[in-house]
Amino acid sequence: MAANKLDRSLIRNLMIFQQMSDEDLDNVLAMASVRQLPEGGSAFTQGEPATEFFCLLNGRLKVVQTTPDGQQVVVRHVNPGDIFGIAKAMRRTEYPATAVAIVESLALAWKSTQWEAFIARSPTLALNALQTVGQRLQDAHSRIRELSTEEVERRVAHAVLRLVQQAGKKTDEGILIDFPVTRQDIAEMTGTTLHTVSRVMTAWEAKGLVQSSRKKVIVIDPHRLYVLAEHSE
Repeated sequence: MAANKLDRSLIRNLMIFQQMSDEDLDNVLAMASVRQLPEGGSAFTQGEPATEFFCLLNGRLKVVQTTPDGQQVVVRHVNPGDIFGIAKAMRRTEYPATAVAIVESLALAWKSTQWEAFIARSPTLALNALQTVGQRLQDAHSRIRELSTEEVERRVAHAVLRLVQQAGKKTDEGILIDFPVTRQDIAEMTGTTLHTVSRVMTAWEAKGLVQSSRKKVIVIDPHRLYVLAEHSE
């Protein structure tokens, strides 16, 4: 599918494109191709040459890194409007992780060789890219601090609250994390085991903090979860 055949209104509302002129937007789209990702499909794989970068139009992805000892770690989630796969901006020639579609997703893809031309089209794109890199560094530092200094329950609380912030949807039951997320995913986000996360979540359910089932998490009492995360009881 040719990207320049997309209805411009589909991408105009994404933050990185909002302040672009029609001409610059058309030029950026002309450089792009459309990538459809089925559930479980990969946009790119850890260790492969970083030949493309992307913007997610709709759907949801998780970025997974495999450690030298074979452990799977969920580094972050990609939300609609996010730029991802920007190894070029970080002066890397290979992808440091794998991006997997949690649900059927649609992304725009550009060749990594077009990165400079891409950000030159709009100060908004350049600023967004810079903010993206800075935010990921900040998130990485937070995760490292949590893994090295916090007990498991606080790490799990922080992980669930991050998911709420990224994709929380108010429902009659509470705040639904609006994409499929399993206890194994949370374990991989927090450097712990499925057994430990299950124990923590079961205890929270008994206290009325959350509801969870296969691939579904609802936060019933976000304030109490925040108190747990910050250890300020």
